[in-house]
Amino acid sequence: MIRKLFAIVLLIAAGGLVFYSLRTESSASGKSLTVYCAAGLKKPVEAIATQYQKELGVKVSLQFGGTGTLLTQLRVANRGDLFIAADDSSIAEAHKLGVTREVLPLAIQHPVVAVAKGNPKGIHTLADLEKPDIRLALTNPEAASIGKVTKKLLGTHWEPLVKKASVLKPTVTEVAADTQLGAVDASLVWDSTLPQFKGLEMVKLAELSNHEEKASAAVLASAASAPEALKFARYLAAPEKGGAIFEAHGFQPAGGDKWAAKPELVLYSGGVNRPAIEKLVQDFATREGISITTVFNGCGILCAAMKTMGDSSNPKFPDVYYACDICFVPPVAENFPEAVLLTEAEIVIAVPKGNPKNIKTLADLARPGLRVGLCNAEQSTLGFMTQGILKSMNLLESVSKNASSQVPTGDFLVNQLRTGSLDAAVVYQINIQNQIEHFDSIPLPADKAKAIQPFAVRKNSPNKQLGNRMLTFLRSHQKSFTDAGFVWKGDSDAIKSADLDIPEWLRQK
Repeated sequence: MIRKLFAIVLLIAAGGLVFYSLRTESSASGKSLTVYCAAGLKKPVEAIATQYQKELGVKVSLQFGGTGTLLTQLRVANRGDLFIAADDSSIAEAHKLGVTREVLPLAIQHPVVAVAKGNPKGIHTLADLEKPDIRLALTNPEAASIGKVTKKLLGTHWEPLVKKASVLKPTVTEVAADTQLGAVDASLVWDSTLPQFKGLEMVKLAELSNHEEKASAAVLASAASAPEALKFARYLAAPEKGGAIFEAHGFQPAGGDKWAAKPELVLYSGGVNRPAIEKLVQDFATREGISITTVFNGCGILCAAMKTMGDSSNPKFPDVYYACDICFVPPVAENFPEAVLLTEAEIVIAVPKGNPKNIKTLADLARPGLRVGLCNAEQSTLGFMTQGILKSMNLLESVSKNASSQVPTGDFLVNQLRTGSLDAAVVYQINIQNQIEHFDSIPLPADKAKAIQPFAVRKNSPNKQLGNRMLTFLRSHQKSFTDAGFVWKGDSDAIKSADLDIPEWLRQK
């Protein structure tokens, strides 16, 4: 035990960790957070934490060090609520190690060279840094993000620079301080580091400055309270809260959601998605500590509701839209310019068990006296697609004569089949998935039987990042979709709504 404690002490000493706690004996709320933060972000994060404690009464304990050192510390300690890293790859590594969950971008940074005001040594290029008379300070790439990033960008130039470097330190603030004091002529730092040190200016190198990294806050898997950790992360990223403080300290804010202690997210979803996402949405709201208004209905009704609102300034306008098929994205593409194709659902003809009417094809639905259930083409995706399928096969008029019911969603049709008021209905296979003992399904032509469900976040939503985190959350629960009967498609990148491949017979006029 003593050896383990000694090892941890050595790790802290070698890595240059700094432990800092807001100086308040107790917080009004009794809540507290432990945050591991990259040393280069110390000043703005300290200021944000102080303001957060004053406004919300939550004590924030901050531990500073090089990003790489902090990540090692996290693996040993397995405690804490947030990890604020200076670069993307460290966040990715933390996720790979299983120590983090949600990620919220805070600031955008670029690697540059720091020199004294007026650049007295005339440093303008990488070749200038390599000159024998230039005293250079670098950070250890094992400890600090700026060292890791610049090592990768400089490639074969890195090792010669290390050999000639006057010092190799664990944090970006230390090499910047050496440059300010005149102990060295130049150092490799983030552009956001320079405003924190008087008497310094930056030199942009072609090999470095076109590259950008995001400083981000990641919720730790060890967080005592995910909602509290996420609340502080949202505060850090919010433009009018943490974002304003980052900017005042010379950082370029990454852009977060509008601040709200308990955000309200509005989700519009086609009815077919309900079996897969209803519980997931509740779980997401609980984890985030937010409220979600979820409206399930036919997509025709949902799109009409959006159009009725006029524009997205209406507080009831959805932040997130999960349609039943891509054909119902174009009507609202102005507000939802891109989408992720999350799932696929099969459309079938549902009949009572045993298929007493011996229905085998869509053409059979036109037989005289048959009671057929179709969804309303103006109200629902399923109805619109059914209409398009029948029309493309020259069956619309003949089958419509037998349509004794036209409703907004397939669930209504399934209920009517159960009561015996219908002989057949065109529904999603998912609609009968949990009642398979009561129904048989007849497949449709393969090129017409698939509905693809796109998930989209509104472009100007004040909760855009929250909506994207919902997408990430849903993607991490693929089994919920496959158990409900969907085919999973959600690992692909987002597609622009204008580029969605919609068959001619499904395009809305």
